[in-house]
Amino acid sequence: MKKKESKKILHELYIDLVKLQKEIISSKLKLLVILEGRDAAGKDGTIKRITKHLSPRETKVVALGKPSDRQEIEWYFQRYSTHLPVAGEFVLFNRSWYNRAGVEKVMGFCSEKEYTSFFKEVKLFEEMLIDAGFTILKYYLDISKAEQETRLMDRRNDPLKQWKISPIDKEALRYWKDYSDARNEMLARTNFKRAPWFVVNADDKREAHIAVISHLLRQLKYHNKNNKLVSKSHGLIHPATAKTIKEKLF
Repeated sequence: MKKKESKKILHELYIDLVKLQKEIISSKLKLLVILEGRDAAGKDGTIKRITKHLSPRETKVVALGKPSDRQEIEWYFQRYSTHLPVAGEFVLFNRSWYNRAGVEKVMGFCSEKEYTSFFKEVKLFEEMLIDAGFTILKYYLDISKAEQETRLMDRRNDPLKQWKISPIDKEALRYWKDYSDARNEMLARTNFKRAPWFVVNADDKREAHIAVISHLLRQLKYHNKNNKLVSKSHGLIHPATAKTIKEKLF
């Protein structure tokens, strides 16, 4: 897709995102969007596109850092719970409680018991949220090993992206297969009927942004939806079925 064309489509999608926010506020909806993915998969950029023209009072981005000493000993979901949307809010998690099934598992930041318990608790936790009126959309941004290497190198060389560098970045390529295995396990075990995963091929950033926003808008009801615009399938998003995990993921 050419840059000029993608900018035009994004502009039209931004208009529908504003329509959606008006619906969230007026109907007192509680919308929670979770974005997971490998390091450098494009979570920051995708969130920036989604929130670009939305009200900062009713839109919140949550990107939690390393847990404090107190958080280390509290209920695992406790520090995430305080950031959940209230009625009329749209909250996006840039990584979430699924850290336990990904980074924490691969890097040994949690015990095997904690990892096993997570899968039992997360289903109950998300069902509880949905029963309480939350709408949850979960996206996993997937990129190829070559693309990740290129983006990580770009972070090191671009002075404006230095803030993105973390110690974990250095291990991303080294533990590529471990992250793949952990991802597959997570998607297979937490692809719940009421809160399913959607996998995004994010090698092309611009097309991934359009695909995610279009898909997000398709899932929700709001007044004056541009159905022709948001109904377009860009072929980059797939439900996390067993077949998708086996055949579509890097």
